[in-house]
Amino acid sequence: MNIEDLKIKASKIKLVAFDVDGVLTDGSITYTDKGDEIKTFDAKDGHGMVTLRKNEIITAIITARSTPIVDKRGQELGVTHIYQGAKKKIVALEELMNIYNLDFSEIAYVGDDMPDVCILKKVGLACCPADAVDEVKQICNFISTKPGGKGAVREISDFILANKRVSAVQS
Repeated sequence: MNIEDLKIKASKIKLVAFDVDGVLTDGSITYTDKGDEIKTFDAKDGHGMVTLRKNEIITAIITARSTPIVDKRGQELGVTHIYQGAKKKIVALEELMNIYNLDFSEIAYVGDDMPDVCILKKVGLACCPADAVDEVKQICNFISTKPGGKGAVREISDFILANKRVSAVQS
């Protein structure tokens, strides 16, 4: 796909949904000695998500895993919808489509691994971090130059906002 077609796809986006492990984080899963899960999130990625929301783009998290820290981070960022334990991620996305009367061309999804493929094949703008698995990279329209949890979400957010003619530096 050429860059002009990619920019047109980005200009139509009204909702951006994100996976967590490998997208909002580097994919590492760390446990404390009490069994609590620890995740590390990138502040720049968070700012990108906040800027999307402030520019009236709906944000959502759709993840197959379930952990309280994802709710906490999502709430800090003002993420509109958080779906945890979503074994069939497409069901969560279709619920959002019904709520907002959207079609797939108006949705961007950021995923990194095989559970994301079913959504990535359908959305208008399929995105992934630089370190996504090859099967995901083969179907994505936009591959970040940055890895998951290290600025990929910010780069993707800035690209969408730039092509919607919105300043990505708003805070």
